[in-house]
Amino acid sequence: MARYNKIYAGPATEATPQVMELPAATGTIVPGCLVVVNSGEFALAGAATVGKVWIAQDNYLAMKGPDDAYGEGDVVMGMEMLDEQLFNARVATGNNVTKGAALTPAANGELAIAGLSDMVVAFAEEAYNNTSGTSQLVRVRAAKGYLTAAT
Repeated sequence: MARYNKIYAGPATEATPQVMELPAATGTIVPGCLVVVNSGEFALAGAATVGKVWIAQDNYLAMKGPDDAYGEGDVVMGMEMLDEQLFNARVATGNNVTKGAALTPAANGELAIAGLSDMVVAFAEEAYNNTSGTSQLVRVRAAKGYLTAAT
């Protein structure tokens, strides 16, 4: 079960994020995963991703939760990650996240701890040691700009 029940985490005084809707290229896009636009569809971001990333929103229109994957061809709501907003993003298992940790795209649209030469897309807003055996939602803030080198 997800640690959070929503992907967009606020702030409540901020207008909700801009959303782009595209079909899912695969049936494994789970809310909280990073996605990229590929041939007019949303595909999962990977470790070699370069360019703008979006975060898949929970499909509240179909009354589905943050653990319900979009089916292949389903319309995915991809939220634009702005640095003044908070999101609950999927962090890969085996990552001991500390508050303020730099996060980079990993396999399957998940985030992982960034190394010195990795590209940073977000920073952790909470500490969480993911030893659960599955990806977990962790509160993050988007890095200013997109895919900037970690320092």
